[in-house]
Amino acid sequence: MKFYRPHNEIDKEKYFIATYEIVSKTNLKDAAWNIAIGQSVGNPNNRNEWETEELFENHSCIILEDEKKLENNKKGKIQIAFPTANIDWETDGVSHLLCQLMGGHVDIDIIFFCRLKALELPILVKKYFLGPKYGMSGFRKFVNSYNKPLLGAIIKPKIGIKPNLLLDMVKQLVDGGVDFIKEDEIMSNPVVCPLEVRVELISNYLAKQSRKVVLCHTVNCDPHILSSRIKRVYELGGNGVHINIFSGLGSYMSIRKMNLPIFLHFQKSGDRLFTFKEHRYSIAWPVLCQLAGLMGVDTIQTGMVGGGYSNDDQSEVIEAMSQLHRENSVPALSCGFHPGLVDKVNSIVGIDYMANSGGAIHGHPGGSLSGALAMRQAIDNNHGKEYEIAIKKWGYEK
Repeated sequence: MKFYRPHNEIDKEKYFIATYEIVSKTNLKDAAWNIAIGQSVGNPNNRNEWETEELFENHSCIILEDEKKLENNKKGKIQIAFPTANIDWETDGVSHLLCQLMGGHVDIDIIFFCRLKALELPILVKKYFLGPKYGMSGFRKFVNSYNKPLLGAIIKPKIGIKPNLLLDMVKQLVDGGVDFIKEDEIMSNPVVCPLEVRVELISNYLAKQSRKVVLCHTVNCDPHILSSRIKRVYELGGNGVHINIFSGLGSYMSIRKMNLPIFLHFQKSGDRLFTFKEHRYSIAWPVLCQLAGLMGVDTIQTGMVGGGYSNDDQSEVIEAMSQLHRENSVPALSCGFHPGLVDKVNSIVGIDYMANSGGAIHGHPGGSLSGALAMRQAIDNNHGKEYEIAIKKWGYEK
């Protein structure tokens, strides 16, 4: 069995390729071996009678690097080719994929640092992923908005508001011209504002409006509840659901496979437990965005560029946006997005994104309606008094 091979010696339709950034206590060869063998056929350091040559040939990972070069370095990037045959792509899904990509090797003492930087999937594997039901093109068609960023609003306060007051807030946001509204991730099914009550109340209102708005209700819950909760949102007239990453990455694909006519929003709060690059073991945020798009997420909170209060790595956010565009998903930028940032953000990333704002809408001196109007005026480049007041409060950044 030849464990070290160049790219041109493998059939790329039979392998998915992971790129890792590694720091080893010994050398990169040891680290690569521990990943390749430990994450495929068995213990990196012990062989046994059950491990046949055929088994290795069909199920062992391949190290796509020069063996001598790895011996002489402790730090650098390595590429590992994983056999596609080790996963039942129809049923194992992303959950098992990540188990192979970032599993037991993070417990190996010699691997001091390991970050999954990139993932290349063959075409035959990608066919098992449905991709977004709507995505950027379907979203723009649904709300009839083209050639400019989409406008999103976030419900604030996060939790504690009662259904009738929530409806009043939604009315102001709709009147202010938003395309999208999402409940905060902290709200799911609280006693003070039960999911079914607010879905029915708001859906009945939206159904009577002259233009369409997507509203994603938060449905965070454990797996055995998720599908029934989403079905209920649909039955009550809801057109979108919002799920935080802690509900499980595989949940997004499960929802997409339900094939309901609803928008699916991925909420990232908490992702840095997995993605923060200063951690010893992590997955780069663009890789998770790539998988989110493949699984069928229509919109995803991607981070922020150009300002705001987030300390996101701007280069990673831009790379994540590129991944999402390839899958036709909508990157939603938020964390301090105000009217004075629209032009700057456009100059950095273009117009194919959603400007998602909470504090700058509800914190406008004129109230939520004025805040939504100010954001709409900034996006449409048709400035009115609401915009001018917002600029006076938050400033304008070039």
